Amino acid sequence: MSYGLLKGKKGIIFGALNEHSIAWKVAERCHEEGAEFILSNAPIAMRMGELNALAEKTGSEVIGADATSIEDLEKLFDAAIAKFGKIDFILHSIGMSVNVRKGKHYTEMNYDWLEKGWDVSSVSFHKVMRVAWEKNCMNEWGSILALTYIAAQRTFPDYNDMADNKSYLESIARTFGYYWGERKVRVNTISQSPTMTTAGSGVKGFTGFMGYAEDMSPLGNADAMDCANYCVAMFSDLTKKVTMQNLYNDGGFSNTGVSQKVVNLYEKE
Repeated sequence: MSYGLLKGKKGIIFGALNEHSIAWKVAERCHEEGAEFILSNAPIAMRMGELNALAEKTGSEVIGADATSIEDLEKLFDAAIAKFGKIDFILHSIGMSVNVRKGKHYTEMNYDWLEKGWDVSSVSFHKVMRVAWEKNCMNEWGSILALTYIAAQRTFPDYNDMADNKSYLESIARTFGYYWGERKVRVNTISQSPTMTTAGSGVKGFTGFMGYAEDMSPLGNADAMDCANYCVAMFSDLTKKVTMQNLYNDGGFSNTGVSQKVVNLYEKE
């Protein structure tokens, strides 16, 4: 159902890869709510994905950009400014760990791979906001979002250096969010339930991970569409004074010590 919450708003959505991507669902919902946007991803990711189909469905332009490259980002934002003038929202839905992909245990970290994942998953958020800041291309009461996970606060085996990346990402949101406040722009992160995306499915034991979170969460796991709806709300004018927050969209998992269902698994007769 559409409420026209984003009618007239313009933005950039980073990270849509295929129909399983949260960014893909966000793009679909933003389109339904009246927004126009540019879709962007790294050239290598674009070759792997199906972004043109999403662009056709939403009437969007696709502009490739490596979010770790200031030069690429400057070209992207220049194109957005030429197309829209100032913009109203940005979604950063980017994450990657070479250590996870290659099965390198946290205690045996490859530091070159660590730096690559850190740059892609975290520092790229700072770079995106820096280029937007320098070009002064955000409208007042605009909204900048990044997707994160509760492994930034808690330890989850096999989430590996992505947990460190998410911690850094959230810190960037708080610190840069303070400065964006001077321009009446809000910056937040959404801490999503484990979601079966292409990136998520690469984490060892992810299916069991999802099942545990489902059993621990009073409302069950939030899926990709739930996250997309939350992003729409955060891009809308209904949340104009929410900034520098890490917002949990996880069915209550983050505030549940233990659920009765999990207790029952260990209850002795």
